[in-house]
Amino acid sequence: MSRIKIKAGKRIYKIIKDGGFNLNSISTYFGAAVGPRWLIASGFDLTLLKGGFLGRSRAVHLIGSSAGAWRFAAWIQPQAIQSYHKLLDAYVNTRYSRKDNPQIVLEKFTGLVNEYLENDALSFALANKKYRLAIITARARGLVSLETLWLQKLGLVTGCLFNLFSRNNIYRFAERIVFYDGSKPPFFCLQPQFRGSYVRLNEINFKYAVMASGAIPMVVAGVHNIYGAPRGVYRDGGLLDYHLAHQFAANKDEVVLFFHHQERIIPGWLDKSLKKRTADAETLSNVLMVLPSEDFIKTLPGEKVPDRTDFLTYIDDQDTRIKNWYKAVELSAPLGEEFMELVESGKIKDVVKRI
Repeated sequence: MSRIKIKAGKRIYKIIKDGGFNLNSISTYFGAAVGPRWLIASGFDLTLLKGGFLGRSRAVHLIGSSAGAWRFAAWIQPQAIQSYHKLLDAYVNTRYSRKDNPQIVLEKFTGLVNEYLENDALSFALANKKYRLAIITARARGLVSLETLWLQKLGLVTGCLFNLFSRNNIYRFAERIVFYDGSKPPFFCLQPQFRGSYVRLNEINFKYAVMASGAIPMVVAGVHNIYGAPRGVYRDGGLLDYHLAHQFAANKDEVVLFFHHQERIIPGWLDKSLKKRTADAETLSNVLMVLPSEDFIKTLPGEKVPDRTDFLTYIDDQDTRIKNWYKAVELSAPLGEEFMELVESGKIKDVVKRI
């Protein structure tokens, strides 16, 4: 049984089919805002981390929102593998109850982040030579910035209606703020079509940016007035960048690696119900997407990838959720090894499909 599928945009597909692909071509690894679905990326991430396969010839940008940002914040730590495992354990074992309000959930997120990101290690993390972290957040506007739930919900509903007509309307309700590490922002932030602002990461704002990127509207309280950034309420980066919505490659031969849980790529959180709303061909042209096969997903508990519905399904049976999530992590461990076997053997050109 093949556990993974490989898909590529038009430029990278041609390079792979011609036998010219190598890991040194990867300039960006992107992590989407996928909630608990990120757990099945853990084996893939850890294989790449342990083998040091990325960033050998140049620094690689690790760009993510929400869960993607949480994963990659571990990547740049001095003890990256240990930090990643701490994130896994803290994420899976954090328990929630029916009485939890958004402020309580934010406090639990704060504890989770503190569990795997050590204050004393942040200066070393920001000096990482192999990886450059970029965290995508959304600075809320209007009613979406309020913590009164019914007003926030009204703002989101209004945003959904405006978004039906054009994705550009979402910027009326949220501004993209990218927190970046390095001497300059990542390529996509410097393009004419970029909508938003960018802020340098430092030891003071690092954890707040990580928490803000995962602050799901209506579920988690926003993070207020992050140091060095425009004043305001910061929420989940997935509100604007749910999956993949930018061309991250600076040159035509650069590869944007993307581990995803499904074939459909949804630009923003409010686009989920809009089946025709997807990233354009040019945005995807340099993307190499790895995703679990249907056969693999059938082996997971409940024959599905872990997702946010599990929080409610098992709200009164946390032990079962935790057991199922650890099982999904265990089963996902070989996904990275299978990918590397395809790359090193050259067989990737025989299995790759066009996005």
